This record gives sequence, structure tokens and C-alpha cells, in this order.
Amino acid sequence: MTQTIKHGLPAICMLLTLLTNVAAQDLTASEIIQKADNQFNGEESGISEMTMIIERPSWKRTVEFKSWTKGTSYALTLIKSPASEKGQTFLKRENEMWSWNPSISRLIKLPPAMMSQGWMGSDYTNDDILKESSIVDDYIHEFAGDSVIEGRSCYRIRMTAKEDAAVIWGHQVRWIDKKDFLFMKAELYDEYGYLVRTENGSDIKMMDGRLIPTRIEMIPEEEEGHKTILIIRSIRFNEDIPDNFFSQQNMKRVR
Repeated sequence: MTQTIKHGLPAICMLLTLLTNVAAQDLTASEIIQKADNQFNGEESGISEMTMIIERPSWKRTVEFKSWTKGTSYALTLIKSPASEKGQTFLKRENEMWSWNPSISRLIKLPPAMMSQGWMGSDYTNDDILKESSIVDDYIHEFAGDSVIEGRSCYRIRMTAKEDAAVIWGHQVRWIDKKDFLFMKAELYDEYGYLVRTENGSDIKMMDGRLIPTRIEMIPEEEEGHKTILIIRSIRFNEDIPDNFFSQQNMKRVR
């Protein structure tokens, strides 16, 4: 009996692997993007603490911040360092975006035109941090082949902006790990089809019960020596955050 079980185990493992692969192949490109987005941001919400390192040919700068997000409608980000910008906050609530600067006690509404501008002097845009656009809802998703990134077999998915979507990028190409639905790489193109920047995910760790890339390098295509590195130091998923947490009043007191 023991010998029979021993010989049967490899066959069972192979069958389970085959069933898993078949199930993954049944997913549409849009469903894969949705799964990857949920894996990284949380199905309902996320609370994260991050370090951002901005590298330029002649200098380097570090920004530490904490972010709260809830779905695609709400986001609040608090700058924790450097000291000169500590306490500054950014808020997205539905279709409105605001910044609060405690040093001058000024609340500023951010117009949509500012979404493509660099956030805190980095290679990330205001849209990246405040999540004005949605990679799930604002793009048409199509399979574009398979690739291997850092030893992980990945779907290659092309994302073309919908005609009525208020997005920065004309199209994107994203590489999604087939097993754990991790964002491993992204290429972002402007409306004319020129590559503007590349993102690479690495240093995959278990955080709050799920695997995610905890180091993301953002590299502009035409700015030699420019790079922004985002390091996720902690993250909690699907916490109960009330909608009224994301308010102008809370921008001034959140810590």
C-alpha cells in the first residue's frame, strides 16, 4: 500500500499542476490584469509605507511616505520625510484631487492637467500616486505572447487606452507572473507610440499573507542617469477604512 501511494504522488502532483495551468489559460487578459491589480493593491483597500529614492546624475534624494487607498475612488498620501516636506498630504476623492502644505497652511486643488507631472520631483507622476486612472477600467487588454522575467514565466499583455479614458499613456505592455499574478515589468508609451519609461519589479516578498514585488525601479527612456526606486517597507491589505477618512479635514491631521 505504501509503495502504491509513493508511486501515485508524482502523478497527482502533475495532474494538479496541469489543472492549475488550464485554469489560468481560461482567464481573459482583462481578468489577469484585475488579479494582478488586486494582488498588489488589495481587493478592497491597502495601507502601505514606502521609501522612494530619486536618482539623478549629480544628486540623490530620499522621500518616505505612507499611503491609504480604497478601491479606485479614494487615496490619501502623507509625506513623512524629509523634514522640509514632512506633513504634506495628497488626496484623491472621486474625481477631485488636492494637496495640503502645512508649512504655508495652504490647500490646493490639483487640476487634471497636473496628473502627468512628476510627483515630489520623481519619475512617478501624480497619477501614479493618486491613482486617477485605472489599469483595469481605462484600457483594452490583449494577450501579446509569453516571456520569462527573473526566472518567472509571465503573460505579456498589451493595454490600449480606451478612446474616452482620461489617461496619460497611449498604451502599456505589462508582464504578469503566471503563477502568482505579480507585476514583473511594464513599458509605458505615449499617444504617438514612443516608449517613455520602463518599470521593473523585483525583491519578491511575502507581505500580509501575499507575495508582491517590494522593489520597483522606474527608468525614463530618454533621460540618462535618471531613475526612481520605490521600496515597499510594509503593507496591509483590505483594512476597514471608512470613506470619510479621505477628507480635506483629515489631510491636515493624519499621521
